[in-house]
Amino acid sequence: MAFAAVSEKYSGKMRELEIGSGDKKVVVGGQASMPFCSFDGDLGNKPVVAMEVYDVVDPEWPAAVVDPFKDVINDPIAWAKKDVEEYGAKMICLQLASTDPNGENRDADYAADLVKKVAEAISVPLMVWGSGNVEKDGEVLAKVCEACEGMNLLIGPAVEENYKKIAANALGYGHAVVSQSPIDVNMAKQMNILIGNLGLPLEKIIMEPSTGALGYGVEYTYSVMERISLAALAQNDEKMQCPIINDMGKECWKSREVKLTDKEEPSFGPDIEKRGVLWEAMTAVDMLLSGANVLIMRNPHAVKLTEEIIDELM
Repeated sequence: MAFAAVSEKYSGKMRELEIGSGDKKVVVGGQASMPFCSFDGDLGNKPVVAMEVYDVVDPEWPAAVVDPFKDVINDPIAWAKKDVEEYGAKMICLQLASTDPNGENRDADYAADLVKKVAEAISVPLMVWGSGNVEKDGEVLAKVCEACEGMNLLIGPAVEENYKKIAANALGYGHAVVSQSPIDVNMAKQMNILIGNLGLPLEKIIMEPSTGALGYGVEYTYSVMERISLAALAQNDEKMQCPIINDMGKECWKSREVKLTDKEEPSFGPDIEKRGVLWEAMTAVDMLLSGANVLIMRNPHAVKLTEEIIDELM
């Protein structure tokens, strides 16, 4: 008896999201099947890797993620240009770590000026990420939206405590928003509804379900993302049909396993850099297989490996 492949056709489809404008525009999402299941439907647009750039770097970063940028690590504009020109970055994610009130506490004017300079210096779309302090992020990202009017940046993350300020300014000045929720399908949907109720179209929202690295909660993220995809495709839930992004670089490189030497843990072997690269790339593949449309990554070797895997899967 001949083998007959079973095909699953879905009534729903993920929305497309445009990031950037003009020659810098990138489109993500648009899939009508579960990840890379081309036998079930359209795969949509190819997932995109955004390379991280920080305005201030944690001194505890391991050498594997300092060495590739050691000549530019104190200059975010030069760093962003190097990512694009030398490492072929398709998108840049500028992390405004120095605006954290518990750190350097730089102000919103500083952030807006830096973001505009980076955006103008690179030939790819720009994403802007806050420090993680919800109150300060609301103030900073609102100012960034105003200063970069019309550039269609991707701004975030917007969370329950600050989404009103961020989404309202994104709407007013022509940007897209990252809607972040704490690893819960219903809360992800609720955030999309709340942001949409402010007037920002669902076509301008991408979801970040909170990302765990390999060995540190990746299975929870995977499960939630898979359920989001199934709700969007199988149940045709329009509130869940926004693309998905994972802020994963920072999670991977703070893992214990990427920092331990072979003297501290002989079974891990001596090549600590290779171990870190694979840790980030393996986390990336997990995210891709659960429905990621955009990945935020750190090490250029991990990025290259991940992009090669994306090409194979597409």
